[in-house]
Amino acid sequence: MTIPKRQLGPFTVSAVGLGCMNLSHAYDVVPSVQDAAQLLDRSLDLGVTLLDTAALYGMGDNERLLGKAVGHRRNDFTLASKCVLFGKDGKRVLDGSPAAIADTLEASLERLQTDHIDLYYLHRLDRNVPIEDSVGALVRAKEAGKIGAIGLSEMSAETIRRAHAVHTIAAVQSEYSPMVRNPEIAVLDACRELGIGFVAFSPLARGMLAGSVRGDDYVEGDIRANMPRFSGDALAHNLSLADRFFALAGEAGCTPGQLALAWLLAKGDHIVAIPGTRRVERVEENLGAAKIALSPDTVEQIDELFVPGAVHGPRYLAGAQAQIDTETFPDEELAAG
Repeated sequence: MTIPKRQLGPFTVSAVGLGCMNLSHAYDVVPSVQDAAQLLDRSLDLGVTLLDTAALYGMGDNERLLGKAVGHRRNDFTLASKCVLFGKDGKRVLDGSPAAIADTLEASLERLQTDHIDLYYLHRLDRNVPIEDSVGALVRAKEAGKIGAIGLSEMSAETIRRAHAVHTIAAVQSEYSPMVRNPEIAVLDACRELGIGFVAFSPLARGMLAGSVRGDDYVEGDIRANMPRFSGDALAHNLSLADRFFALAGEAGCTPGQLALAWLLAKGDHIVAIPGTRRVERVEENLGAAKIALSPDTVEQIDELFVPGAVHGPRYLAGAQAQIDTETFPDEELAAG
């Protein structure tokens, strides 16, 4: 399968990559290591050339998985990982200090069984550390040959500009889907202006726009159970919006997941999507979206269906939202805390 390519800094990658988080934690039942390894290997065979992981995912297990499963194929893909958020004694830690970044990087290199990570992100903004100091730590890592390019995740246009003034930023990653439009406030424009690639995580709205969420009876450990828009009355309302989206997919002659991804890719040629999945057939479906050209009318209908305020419930509980630097809409629901 020939997949359209897009640019992330110095890297040319498939327009649809693979977010690897759910192969180790987060959603539904985690697959076996063998099944996860087979999916990673098959994804590369199908044309995926961007694999995205992080020190936090599975408390390091996700990086171990990639190192073991596809480390022997390092020349076949761009490897992206993240620091600042990591696990310690089974708990999530936020630390953007240069010392913590250096330690996290060394541990990630060991887990990934490599001496070089192509694209290394600051996973979140540590408000106790100047962004210039955190970026400076990555500059030193790049000079030492341990990383190839620098990225930021869930950061505002202002923070992006400050970071970019220290060193060229190759990519900015944030949640972006028809249901989560925050990057449209300022980040997408800032990336376009500065020549920075944009990577959309959770492009299928954590499964809601792929039809895999129909109720809030999540298995233990599923992170959606603690996301207000994925339970109760908010979920019921949001599923009604999803049903209307599914109807648009039928009219467009594609699956709902493909419609969400095609909509994203139509928003700018500097945008790359990294949906996650545990099923090879979904990888094939997602990659097919990169070849779908939506009509301007279809894009507009999706825009109008999910105007800011249409989706009910905050993205996160208060503690997690406090670590998000990306701009919020004036009328956006935010969790109290």
